[in-house]
Amino acid sequence: MNKRAPRNRTLTCTEAEISSLEAELLRLTATASPAALTDRVVNQDIEDALPLLPTEFVDLMVIDPPYNLTKDYNGHVFRSREAGDYISWFDRILSSLLPLLRPKASLYVCSDWQTSNLVFPVLDKHLHVRNRITWEREKGRGAKTNWKNNTEDIWFCTVGKEYCFNVDAVKLKRRVIAPYRSADGRPKDWEQSHTGNYRLTHPSNFWSDTTIPFWSMPENTDHPTQKPEKLIAKLVLASSKAGDFVFDPFLGSGTTAVVARKLGRRFCGIELNREYCCWAVKRLKQAETNSSIQGYADGVFWERNSLNGQKPFRKTNASQGKTLELFND
Repeated sequence: MNKRAPRNRTLTCTEAEISSLEAELLRLTATASPAALTDRVVNQDIEDALPLLPTEFVDLMVIDPPYNLTKDYNGHVFRSREAGDYISWFDRILSSLLPLLRPKASLYVCSDWQTSNLVFPVLDKHLHVRNRITWEREKGRGAKTNWKNNTEDIWFCTVGKEYCFNVDAVKLKRRVIAPYRSADGRPKDWEQSHTGNYRLTHPSNFWSDTTIPFWSMPENTDHPTQKPEKLIAKLVLASSKAGDFVFDPFLGSGTTAVVARKLGRRFCGIELNREYCCWAVKRLKQAETNSSIQGYADGVFWERNSLNGQKPFRKTNASQGKTLELFND
């Protein structure tokens, strides 16, 4: 492993930690009850675990499957397939997951722009598709013969016509650039404070206020497709209530489980890779004493790079001899 920079905060596990943490992982050998799955990380192939899961115990499901790309997940390689083959694979997985959902449950499915076209017809066949969220990844390699790809999709679906959606829990706090006042001089639809002028806005289906985890963020791991805690927090707060059961069948390094714990939900996640599972358990232990989510504070989501609600990190500019306070979101 390459030596990391001194200020690199990426979460890792030593071999000794893995030996200790893997004892807390669950492996299913018989049909499990919801109580047995509550707040657990299952280290198992999803297709082996699915037949052993109970029915109708999930209030919110977050699915972040391998996109239809060839990618190495710490030694487990998922290979790109013909479109029809990927559709068949995803349909088989989704069909096995549907019995886990309660009648008023919601489901979110992550995808890149190419995979999005493949999963939509499957979702539309089985569920009520409510919306497609597009979020800005910010990072991404430049392209010389095409537009740089820096967005991904999240499909919002529900089992039925009745479902939970807490719009007030996911409003975005934005700075007001041109504050408008009513005839009597009072702020109109915005709030004046000593730190600036802000407005709470209804959430849209385009999210430009999230940041992919990177090395200076404590939530960061070496997982190649890790989602930001802030992004998952929006899904959890919008589509579940305190105490509801959140399930992630492709848990990765544990973001969905960590966010569920921080926000007072029950959870279970399934992940094939043992090291990823151990990262998840380590993050869950840290969440017991630190429930902060970067970009979410005082009960609202803050616009990216807003100073309020953000904890600064300090950086010294050697050439000028100054210490700067920088804010990441």
